[in-house]
Amino acid sequence: MEEAVLLNQTSLVTYFWLRGLSVNQKAQIAMFSMFLIFYVLTLIGNILIVITIIYDHQLHTPMYFFLSNLSFIDVCHSTVTVPKMLRDTWSEEKLISFDACVTQMFFLHLFACTEIFLLTVMAYDRYVAICKPLQYMIVMNWKVCMLLAVALWTGGTIHSIALISLTIKLPYCGPDEIDNFFCDVPQVIKLACTDTHVIEILIVSNSGLISVVCFVVLVVSYAVILVSLRQQIFKGRRKALSTCAAHLTVVTLFLGHCIFIYSRPSTSLPEDKVVSVFFTAVTPLLNPIIYTLRNEEMKSAFNKLVGRKERKEEK
Repeated sequence: MEEAVLLNQTSLVTYFWLRGLSVNQKAQIAMFSMFLIFYVLTLIGNILIVITIIYDHQLHTPMYFFLSNLSFIDVCHSTVTVPKMLRDTWSEEKLISFDACVTQMFFLHLFACTEIFLLTVMAYDRYVAICKPLQYMIVMNWKVCMLLAVALWTGGTIHSIALISLTIKLPYCGPDEIDNFFCDVPQVIKLACTDTHVIEILIVSNSGLISVVCFVVLVVSYAVILVSLRQQIFKGRRKALSTCAAHLTVVTLFLGHCIFIYSRPSTSLPEDKVVSVFFTAVTPLLNPIIYTLRNEEMKSAFNKLVGRKERKEEK
């Protein structure tokens, strides 16, 4: 009887209050300026990567196909949370409707999980390219690449639907304050008017397990690659090491957050907000820098794209 009453009260909570990053007005203004710059640079950097890869036929290879997917995901991932955070900076009442909160959580986990799977696929791509170079175009042909892309997006969608299904079936009838600047499953389920111990275990088993398993697979993959590089000539080894170092940096930054947040019960820690900022605003900005700063092929392709645009303007 009590459970039925609680379920009927689920609709009582129609809005959530977001605490944001700070209540200090000066700090909010400083953070608004900083994160606005981060977001604009994230959009410009990742969109430029996608356009460059599309226009330069020399970059129509599996590695850059997956890199363009990564840039697209980073744009979407950042857009799920940052614009709302920027708007809330100037609002005293940082409200988000229940439906908008659920939508935000769905797309946040869709893009995050898809990126985890994509980073794993990119590690496999580098493994084949470095350890089995003669078989690379046979193993990583375009049919395989497209199937892998469909699989990782499908996996991300299934993961997100599963998490949201666990979250929205809970009754929300009392507390409505989320100690963060966006909606995420661990913070939201803490507000449920029922025992969420089983749900928390399922979330750790889902998100936490995916993060840990993929991280282990990635570390093992790059360890195998590094062992293989010992037999490579110096020039090839240096280029491969540079690529692997870039990949490992992205993996550590991204999966470090996922393991920290989703591999433990839903308890708030002071570090959660800092980690979440890196996850949603900083990492999507660093990805284009990490992948292009020391990548001669990308820099050359971008220069050609800029040169082509200048010639068209002159005509």
